[in-house]
Amino acid sequence: MLENYIATYFLDAVALTFLCYLISNDSILDKDRKGPFYLGTTLTILIILSDVGTIIAGNGSTDLRILNIICNVVGFTLAPVIPIILIAIFDVEVLQSNKLLMLPSILNMFATALSPWFNIVFYVDTNNKYTRGNYFFIFMATYIINLMIMLICTVKTEEKHHYQIKTSMTILSLFVIVGTSIQIILPTVYSAWHSVTLSLLLYYLFLTDFDGSLDALTKLHNRAAYEKMINKMENMKSYSVIVIDVNNFKEINDTYGHDFGDNALKKIASVIRKSFDNRCICYRVGGDEFYIINSETDPVKLEHQLKSMTVNLEKERKKDEHVPTVAYGYSIFKGGKAISFQEVLKEADERMYVYKSMQKDNPKSD
Repeated sequence: MLENYIATYFLDAVALTFLCYLISNDSILDKDRKGPFYLGTTLTILIILSDVGTIIAGNGSTDLRILNIICNVVGFTLAPVIPIILIAIFDVEVLQSNKLLMLPSILNMFATALSPWFNIVFYVDTNNKYTRGNYFFIFMATYIINLMIMLICTVKTEEKHHYQIKTSMTILSLFVIVGTSIQIILPTVYSAWHSVTLSLLLYYLFLTDFDGSLDALTKLHNRAAYEKMINKMENMKSYSVIVIDVNNFKEINDTYGHDFGDNALKKIASVIRKSFDNRCICYRVGGDEFYIINSETDPVKLEHQLKSMTVNLEKERKKDEHVPTVAYGYSIFKGGKAISFQEVLKEADERMYVYKSMQKDNPKSD
């Protein structure tokens, strides 16, 4: 039995090492994710080694008591940090702007470090026998809190950026929760780090696919993601499409340079993301062209969102008057007619050009 546990842990470590190799050679994964990914895999390997150490030392003589203690300290200290690392992999800005999220992990580290003397989280007696400490709940509470933080941060990030990934991320998070909870409840069932290893691999595959669907400059969804979406549009009962085009973008690039043009597109993309709710999926489909597919079909509410976009863009223009304006048009499909998505899109595009023409005739309408 001992050999079986060690063999499976060895396979976990090999898999995580291979994951590091994949990450280092990946050109699609966002570069900001790579550091947290390396840290997450490294910590998981350390925890796996500590688990192996506790298995070997716990089944050995009293001479291995110190090794048993050290391995338990490492395991109980690092284990609750893994959900926080998963947050950083997905959106490192969450941790950078909310340092207090690390507080439960820090408190658990202190409690674990003192456990060999004060029997807090765990205790290994002079006969090298391991028992859970009198305040083992500190470790459990920290782990549960961090898992909940991971779930909440994932949902908040999804809502902030309007990424349609809540279901996938929730399933992955629940997989980690279930796998680790089994070992917390049943200490002799070593399931936690098998599930974390598999989760990191799945997380990598998911995020590589996800990052491949994003425009590198604006972080909105890209043309490829848009092409995938329109294949599903025929099955939608109702929706609206908004077409947005940046005014005089070529002239702005020629006059102020491409770096200014890129920054202007970033600002406009940020305005778009901020102005539309999470019922929308925003795409950059061309150099200065954006599409928004919206499940909202009430024209009053659509006009409110577009007004919000205009107001937010004007705030940016007050900071820098060279930031361009935009023209837009929208079309609503309420179902009941055999109209293709391309026909709906064409109507929105034509309305955008009508608005653009009006702006040229009356510049004050920008």
